[in-house]
Amino acid sequence: MDKSDTGAENTRLDKWLWAARFFKTRQLAADAVRSGHIEVNGHRAKPGRGVRVDDAVTIQRGQHIFDIVILQLSARRGPATEARKLYLETEASRAERERLAGELKTQATQILYDPKRPSRQDRRKGRTHKRDRC
Repeated sequence: MDKSDTGAENTRLDKWLWAARFFKTRQLAADAVRSGHIEVNGHRAKPGRGVRVDDAVTIQRGQHIFDIVILQLSARRGPATEARKLYLETEASRAERERLAGELKTQATQILYDPKRPSRQDRRKGRTHKRDRC
């Protein structure tokens, strides 16, 4: 593969995560690395660690886990289409994330409103909760 835009053989991990658009800012990327949510080649890393092409990176963002392989290096944050060319996500990781997203979506539809409070429709019709009838 080609070397990065800067011509270096490696790039800081926090800078690469920011350029690949996994995080909005470098500070958020560095905080995630420091808190142990990022692993490079199976080991915990520091924000200033250099990453190279073909490094395996595991990124945990909330409940979602990305297992990726670095294809290109970049220290420049470009459009999302360019950012997707910097890495390749494994099929197992993609399938697991899609399964989890579907599961979370079904859980969200099962959440009901709090029955202790009257709805807007109830308030308009003059119905109140039994607590309010005293």
